[in-house]
Amino acid sequence: MIRIATISDRNLLKTMFTEFYASDAVMHTIPQAYHETALDELFSASSRQRAYVLEDGETPVGYALISEKFSHEAGGLELWVEELYLREAARGKGCGSAFFRFLLETAQKEGIARVRLEVEPENTRAAALYVKLGFLPLPYNQMAWTPEGAI
Repeated sequence: MIRIATISDRNLLKTMFTEFYASDAVMHTIPQAYHETALDELFSASSRQRAYVLEDGETPVGYALISEKFSHEAGGLELWVEELYLREAARGKGCGSAFFRFLLETAQKEGIARVRLEVEPENTRAAALYVKLGFLPLPYNQMAWTPEGAI
């Protein structure tokens, strides 16, 4: 089951955020305080983010964090898949595919112009899934700036 996260999921999401950022699916860890900031933003009235909890029966097996923004290039609203995390026991069982089918159907119903995501080059399993679902590589190199000078 895929459901929108509610404020009652805050501690669950924080736990899974910590698991995700300790995994090899990300380039580096982030300060724990960032999790609280992300959750504060997610559950604020003006948030442009949404989170989904993925469940197997009543057992939480993962989450997805989505940001929405306007894209001039795409000609409308764009969803950015910030994070998709599945706990080890749920991997390879179709949960990721089910989530993306749900997300893409939702995007079509909402008139979303584009859905974007990023994947680490080493994460060939996820990249293969995304291509199978119809995602195409964008020929961009991403760059980032932070006040601290570190990504």
